[in-house]
Amino acid sequence: MQVLLRTTLKTPVGALSLISREHILIAAGFTSQDKLLDSISKQERQLESKKVNQIPIISDLVSDYFDGDLKALDGIKVDQEGEKFSQSAWRVMRKVSPGKTISYADLAKRAGSDDAVRAAGSACARNLIALVVPCHRIVKTGGALGNYAYGLRYKEWLLKHEGAL
Repeated sequence: MQVLLRTTLKTPVGALSLISREHILIAAGFTSQDKLLDSISKQERQLESKKVNQIPIISDLVSDYFDGDLKALDGIKVDQEGEKFSQSAWRVMRKVSPGKTISYADLAKRAGSDDAVRAAGSACARNLIALVVPCHRIVKTGGALGNYAYGLRYKEWLLKHEGAL
């Protein structure tokens, strides 16, 4: 039987909660573990859940990112439920390198639909794996930051940490 592992890491920008199913990250956010648990699928919420000090591999890679290895997050496997366009958008987000940003319009185009700019924004808003699926690297056309589920101070800090600002 699969077990969910939950932890909260102290980071320079604030507490980051993580939830994994074995070695696959299913949720991450600058919020409480309880709020993050509420956001995952009903099916996954029914799995046994265990608080741990660290999630093997995942916690280390997140710490490495904050210590300056900006590519460390690429080593984390992720899985989240979503519609076909959102899945495509999340894959595109993971290809945006640290220190780079793309616009919501670029995200829509790269995800397969030039006209789906609003859907691209929605995919960012519905992303349950903040930081690792880097929706913070998606900005408005013209460079304005746009929105971020956890507040613009987080988005701005992350983009500065990565050298994009």
